[in-house]
Amino acid sequence: MLTLALDTSTASGCIALGNGSDLMLETFLPVQAVRSESVLPAIDRMFAETGCGPADISRLVVGSGPGSFTGVRIAAALAKGIRAALGVELFAYSSLAAIAAGSGVTGRVCAVIDARRGQVYAAGYEVEAESSGDRRLTGFSERFPPIAEPLTETLSRLVPASDWSLAGAIPEPSVATVRAAGVVLLPASAGRPSASALIQLASGFPELGRVGDPAAWEPRYVRASSAEREAGA
Repeated sequence: MLTLALDTSTASGCIALGNGSDLMLETFLPVQAVRSESVLPAIDRMFAETGCGPADISRLVVGSGPGSFTGVRIAAALAKGIRAALGVELFAYSSLAAIAAGSGVTGRVCAVIDARRGQVYAAGYEVEAESSGDRRLTGFSERFPPIAEPLTETLSRLVPASDWSLAGAIPEPSVATVRAAGVVLLPASAGRPSASALIQLASGFPELGRVGDPAAWEPRYVRASSAEREAGA
């Protein structure tokens, strides 16, 4: 089963092709390339490199946010358009789940994305994986759902702190806060959503992400955008 996965919820977007749970090719996009007119050519280049084509795709997986409002909308619009054109199944997982699944560690993982205005988007997961080199996921469940809140409030959820790892790109001043809380802070490389992790989630845990009605599906923003808050003021 050939799978196309994409996530553009953060500054560095990511696309990947997989055969079942096996990764064929993954590409991270530079900040300036996370635009709808840039992602599609990147997908075409990936097809060219792998010798595949749109007709070979049988499953589409998308990171559904939270994150950058513009980036999340780009991924959602692309996913809906590609699904409509190809008639394939659509799966959607939180971009925070993609961080946790691709973090490289097992146990309790708290994934965070900088939400600005003194907040983070955060969610907690229990991750199980094989001990072999390919680290296929064998278990994945949500400990607490995606939420937007100050980092200190998120850290208070992680009890006992020594049981938790934190994966995410956090501002440098917050690093000391995380370490003082007793939580294991993972390297920055473990803190971005990966399309390869989305492929693993769709392969191992399809019911957690299957979209029953793609036309009605909307991404998970978690909080209102600035424009929506101003309109409601």
